[in-house]
Amino acid sequence: MVGAGTAGCALAARLTEDPSVHVLLVDAGPPGRGRCISTPAGFPALLGSGLDWRDATEPQEYLNGRRLAWPRGKVLGGSGSLSAMIHLHGCRADYNAWCKLGNPGWGFDDLAELWTDPPPSSHAIEPNKLTEVFLDACKSCGIVPYKDFKGPEEEGAGIYPTARMNGERWTAVFAFLTPALKRGNLTVWTGVQAARVVTENGRATGVEYLLKGSLQQVRAEHEVILCAGAVGSAQLLLLSGIGPAQDLEQLGIPVISPLSGVGANLQDHPAVSLRWTCPQPVSLDGTATWRNVAEHRLRKRGPLASNLIEGGAFLKSGSAAPACDLEILFAPLYSLERGLNAPAAHHGFTLLAALLTPASRGRVTLRSANPRDLPRVDPRYLTAPEDKELLARAAERARAIVAAPPFAPYRGEGASSRDADEIEEKTVSLHHAAGTCRMGMSEDCVTDASLRVRGIEGLRVADASIMPALPRSHPNATVMVIAEKAARLIRGS
Repeated sequence: MVGAGTAGCALAARLTEDPSVHVLLVDAGPPGRGRCISTPAGFPALLGSGLDWRDATEPQEYLNGRRLAWPRGKVLGGSGSLSAMIHLHGCRADYNAWCKLGNPGWGFDDLAELWTDPPPSSHAIEPNKLTEVFLDACKSCGIVPYKDFKGPEEEGAGIYPTARMNGERWTAVFAFLTPALKRGNLTVWTGVQAARVVTENGRATGVEYLLKGSLQQVRAEHEVILCAGAVGSAQLLLLSGIGPAQDLEQLGIPVISPLSGVGANLQDHPAVSLRWTCPQPVSLDGTATWRNVAEHRLRKRGPLASNLIEGGAFLKSGSAAPACDLEILFAPLYSLERGLNAPAAHHGFTLLAALLTPASRGRVTLRSANPRDLPRVDPRYLTAPEDKELLARAAERARAIVAAPPFAPYRGEGASSRDADEIEEKTVSLHHAAGTCRMGMSEDCVTDASLRVRGIEGLRVADASIMPALPRSHPNATVMVIAEKAARLIRGS
């Protein structure tokens, strides 16, 4: 198996429940033990660090030529070790759509028993004062408070459920990998970068990898499974000669299987970042004080237990929408450019007005045949005109919330009116990449409903790349479901 992110950790753990099965799991990153990972509010320090592949998009034509950072975990736990920890299921419409696209067994009811949620926590997290103000403002705008956070299934607002246990980050490493390592039939190699899948006579027989600058190989007795994510799994297939023939030939890569869909169908949730200063010193800016650090280390409480993006609202753009297609994410700090900029010197808050059903599709392609070179990531944001219209609608809903009376004492200078090029200049990524090895029955699909790569025996993909369409939610919980489903499919084959 290649890739010890959320999917790889969960799938390796499930497969090794059978003592007759031995799994080798390889990952390019380090083990990644550290307070920045376990401390929820520490995630901004991880983005752009050595635990991040540090991808960036190609210049985006409809975002004024900007390149957007695309953090991607290079550490055990993958992007689940770097994220804001929001843990949500998708909705019935999402997975039933997968099923209708030629993927029997992937409907909402089929997956209902496979969800994995963090265990109950003994440490209640107190939201920031501004998050409470946000929820009061939502209510004054007619957005009903969730009794239980329903997410995209129905409109409402509330405190996000998070992948957090007892004040610390809960990851697939903790939940799946660490217990599985005690069994003796799971081996994990870190610091090992896969370079290509080795194939013989149309069958995957192993993996070539880079270790300390030299190429080596390991053979697979049964199957090779890619769990390297929407960017990594597509890149590895292309490096292996599995992908669009013309593109591979131009780079001198022998074509093993001319699958045109490899790297295509790239999707992400775009969001407009809107920020306001706050005249009162109540936000989370500057939380890493010695007192807060001590409180979190000793009691697992305080501001450092916050995942920073504390509350949100799911909304429909119109009455005809089958489920919510807009989301407003709220962070009680000013400078949240997805954690990539230094914190501001003043207090404030940020709303991310997101589109959950983007029609735009992009692609992951290779820069060269060298596995050390990062691939080209081109999400092609806003190439579908309706995406810009819906993002603008989401931004207006966010502004209406901030204009509501509960925010009056806390609202300083900010994005109270729309700039002419607001969408082009303020759209950011929520880093929810998916779709580049999509499953389905059409010729441009890379995998079938059993996650087998078309035309190559003994090779599967099991991660966010197989999603035909991105769920209207944060994807980490869905990636766990994909791993659970993959384990059942592999056991049954």
